[in-house]
Amino acid sequence: MSRRFYRLRAPDVEHGTSAVTVRVTDGEDLYLAVGAGRRRMYLTPAEAWALWRCLSEAVASTGTPPEWIRVPITPKGR
Repeated sequence: MSRRFYRLRAPDVEHGTSAVTVRVTDGEDLYLAVGAGRRRMYLTPAEAWALWRCLSEAVASTGTPPEWIRVPITPKGR
């Protein structure tokens, strides 16, 4: 079973940065962890697509994307 991890650190006022990780397991679910794993969620691919659509619209409504978000994210295996 193949797994890929996508990670990005977001600025965090209290802690310096906050990690965001998504693990994709081929043929199974997606796993989302935010802030050192304190907030976790398992998603089906359909749920992940729905979340992506809602988040992209909601976040876009907040204004121009910050510069730190404009980085390539390369999946890593484990």
